[in-house]
Amino acid sequence: MQLEQTEITDIRTKAPGPSGALPLTDQMLRNSPSGDLFGLSQNVGMGWEPDKLNGKQVLLLSTQGGIKDSEGEPIALGYHTGHWEVDMLMKEAAQVISQSAGVPFAAYVSDPCDGRSQGTTGMFDSFPYRNDASQVYRRLIRSLPTRKAVIGIATCDKGLPAMMMALASMHDLPTVIIPGGVTLPPAIGEDAGKVQTIGARYSNDELSLKEAAELGCRACATPGGGCQFLGTAASSQVVGEALGMSIPHAALAPSGQEIWKEMSRQSAKAAVQMINENMTTKDIITNKSIHNAMVVHAAFGGSTNLLLHLPAIAYAAGCDLPDVEDWHEVNLKTPRIVSVLPNGPDYHPTIRAYLAGGVPEVMLHLRELGLLHLDVLTVTGKTLGENLEWWENSSRREEMKKRLKEADGIAANDVIMAPPQAKERGLKPTVTFPVGNIAPQGSIIKSTSIDPTMIDADGIYYHKNKIKVFTSERKAIQAIRNGKIEKGDIMAVTGCGPMATGMEETYQLTSALKHLSYGKYVTLLTDARFSGVSTGACIGHIGPEGLAGGPIGKLRDGDVVEVYIDTENLSGHLHFLGTEEHPASPEEGSVILAERTQNKDIFPADQLPDDTRLWAALQKVSGGIWRGSVYDVDRIIEVLEAGEKALAENDNKNHPAYEQKLQ
Repeated sequence: MQLEQTEITDIRTKAPGPSGALPLTDQMLRNSPSGDLFGLSQNVGMGWEPDKLNGKQVLLLSTQGGIKDSEGEPIALGYHTGHWEVDMLMKEAAQVISQSAGVPFAAYVSDPCDGRSQGTTGMFDSFPYRNDASQVYRRLIRSLPTRKAVIGIATCDKGLPAMMMALASMHDLPTVIIPGGVTLPPAIGEDAGKVQTIGARYSNDELSLKEAAELGCRACATPGGGCQFLGTAASSQVVGEALGMSIPHAALAPSGQEIWKEMSRQSAKAAVQMINENMTTKDIITNKSIHNAMVVHAAFGGSTNLLLHLPAIAYAAGCDLPDVEDWHEVNLKTPRIVSVLPNGPDYHPTIRAYLAGGVPEVMLHLRELGLLHLDVLTVTGKTLGENLEWWENSSRREEMKKRLKEADGIAANDVIMAPPQAKERGLKPTVTFPVGNIAPQGSIIKSTSIDPTMIDADGIYYHKNKIKVFTSERKAIQAIRNGKIEKGDIMAVTGCGPMATGMEETYQLTSALKHLSYGKYVTLLTDARFSGVSTGACIGHIGPEGLAGGPIGKLRDGDVVEVYIDTENLSGHLHFLGTEEHPASPEEGSVILAERTQNKDIFPADQLPDDTRLWAALQKVSGGIWRGSVYDVDRIIEVLEAGEKALAENDNKNHPAYEQKLQ
C-alpha cells in the first residue's frame, strides 16, 4: 500500500513531553547517581505517570519470542511454542506489581528450540547458548541498578536453565521463577517427541506420507508451553520448583489457561512479599535445596540433561556441586513414582502429571520416606514443610485430581504413585553411570528408558557384539534411514562432544531407535548428549570425548564391545574386549586402546562456530561436563596467566640474546 506524500512528509521535530514533574528531593539531587535521575526521565518518557515512580522496581526477564497482533494472531513466528505465550505471563505478573504500587520493567532474551535444530548445524549452538544467555541475563539485571527483585519467566531446554543460573547468582536479590508450562497433546495423534521420528519411520516404510503429514500437523495441539513429555523443559520446571524458586504447583501448568495465569499472579505476589520481608536468593538456594531438587528429579525420572544444568545452578548459587557419586546415591535411595512420557510404564502427557498433583504431590510421598530437607525456605516465605502441609489439606489438590478423572478418565494415583504401588508396577530408579575402558571418566544412561523386555529377571541389560562406528550423527542417521542398522547392532557415534560439536543433542538417533520396530535390540554409545525425551539403551556423555583422545574415539568397526547395565543397583560398564579373532580382557583392552591412535575421521564439525569453540575451551578448563560446563573464572584466569608465562618464556628462549647467553 502506498502512502500519500503528505503522510510521509508530516514529520514532527518537537514534542511537548510528559506533563507533571519528577518526584525529586533535595537529597536525591545532591546524592543520587546521575543514572538514577536520568532513569526517572526515561520512565516518564515511556509513559509511566510521574506520581507513580517511587514504587519498588521489579525486573521481569523472559524468553519471549515472536510477534502477535492485538488478537493474538502471529505476525512473526517465534522459534517454538515454549516462548510464544510467555508474554501473557509477563503481563499478569506486571499488573500485580503495579497494583502493589511497584514499577515493573521487562526485558527479553529469547531461546532456541532443540527440536527445530535437530540434525542441523543449529545444534552446534544449543548447549553453549545456555552460558551465553545466562551471562546476558546477569548483565541485564545489573544494568538496572534500581531493581529490588527479579522475576524470571522461561519454559524450555536452554532458556529455563540459563534463567535459573542467572537468578541463582543474584545472591542478595529476591528472585522468583515463573515456569512457562506445557502444551497440550492432540486429542488424536502423537506427542511432540514421537512425531520427530516421522522421517525415520517413513524411510523404513513404517509410516505413509499422508500419515506423516497429518500427524506432524497436529502434534503441538496448543500454541504455548513446553513439549508434552518429561524432557529437559519439563524436568527443568520440576527442578525449579523443587529448589524452592517457584511457588507450589507451578511446574507443568497448561499454557494459556486461567490456572496458568493465576500461577503468574501468585508468583508476582511472592516476589513483592520477598522484598518486604528482606528474603533473598541465598536464603532459598542452599546445599539442602540442591539435594531436594536431585531427589525430586529422581522421583520424576527426569532428563539426564539436568545432570549438566543443576551443577551449573549450584555453582552460580555458591553451593557445593553435586558429583557423580552424589547423583548415584540419590538415585539409589529415591524411588521413581511418576508414570509419564517418555518413561512409562503408562505414557501420560505432562498435563496429567500436573493434574495428579505435580511437584508437591510427589514431594508428599518423598516426605514420608524422609528423603527431603523440609526446613528449607521457599519463595512463598514459608518452609517446604509448611508448603506441603498446606498442599496436603488444600481443596486445590482434590479439585485437580477430580478434573483429571473427569477430563481423561485417569486416576491421579495411576500417574503419581505411592512407592509400594510404583514398585509393583515395575518403576525403577532413573539414572545409571556406567564406567569401563571405553568410558574411564564415566557415562550416563536413563536406565528406566530401556525396553523392559530387554532386561532380565535380575534387572540386568546385557549386550555383547561387534560394533559399528560412526564419526558424526549425520552418518549414523543416514545408516538408520538406509537400512544399514539391524537388530542386535551396537553403534558408537563419536566426534560429537563439546570440542567437536558443542556436545550436540542426538535425539534424531534415539527417537528413531525408539520408534522403529527393531530399535529396542540396538545399543547406542556416544560422547554426545540426549534429548530429555530420549529412550532406549542409549548411553551418552561418554568421557573423555573422542576428539580429546578418549577411548570411544579409538574404536573400530568390528571391535567387540560389552555393555552391562544393572538397573537395580545403578551400576554398569562399557568394555572393549578386542576382536573376534583376538579376544581381550577389560584390562588388556585398556592397554590396546591406549596404544591406538584416534580415528582419523574425528575432527571438529564443519561450520562449528568460533563462539562454540571458545565455549568448549572455557568449559573444559573449568572442569567440563561433570561440573556443569560452567565458566570457572578464577580457573580460566589461572590457566591464561600460566599460558602467557609459558609463551613469554618460550619467546625468550628463541630470542638471539638467549642463544648467545647459552653459548
